[in-house]
Amino acid sequence: MPDFAIADDVGDRIVRVSYDMLTPTALEVALNAVMKATGDIWIYYCFNAEFLFYPFNKHRSVGEMIAFNTQERRNSVMTYVVDLYTGDLSQNTNAVCIEDAHLDKTGYYALARTDRSNNYLERQLDFFGGLRWRFEEHIPALRHRIDRVSIFRNKPGLVFRPDHTFNDPEYNTYACPWHNSLTAAVCSFRTAKALKRNPGSTFEIHTFMWHNSAPFEWHSQQLLDLGLMEPGQWF
Repeated sequence: MPDFAIADDVGDRIVRVSYDMLTPTALEVALNAVMKATGDIWIYYCFNAEFLFYPFNKHRSVGEMIAFNTQERRNSVMTYVVDLYTGDLSQNTNAVCIEDAHLDKTGYYALARTDRSNNYLERQLDFFGGLRWRFEEHIPALRHRIDRVSIFRNKPGLVFRPDHTFNDPEYNTYACPWHNSLTAAVCSFRTAKALKRNPGSTFEIHTFMWHNSAPFEWHSQQLLDLGLMEPGQWF
């Protein structure tokens, strides 16, 4: 947003584009514009208050992960949005606190994805869980899914769609035909923040904590142990 201030310590590391993100189609318009303006490059997209984690990210770079994925003949990396939230809404009323971040350690599931004719799509699943599952009555049905193809290789004719999928079906798969593929996680305060900002839900939610909450440890091993991402054949 034009009124969003950029911190001095990162201002020289980014290219700022002032853009209204409050319109319903803001994400797909912006991402498709970037895709049309660039060539054969890998792209990662996310929202504010979101953090990318991938297997072994403490010791390996994003470039190494992409190199492995390219060797696997994969042009996309399936990511799962893992909701983060504060443990104390009385102290952190907007639900965001890096020092007091929690996540759900269970409650995730997947359903087979079908096309308009109700035929099953090969190696495609709809994933659910987290705050979008626990507080689903406050979230539109089209936004219940937590799967997102956040990392992908751009190519001519590729189109990003409003449901976080692409017009190339292979980009939307969670694994290749011959074995499981590497996946990653996008840890996000976005849903918790929205639930507390929305007048229809903020007074209904006094805490996000439940018996399956766990402190977020800010490293990929915890996400691997919980099954929220996997290394595939990357060792």
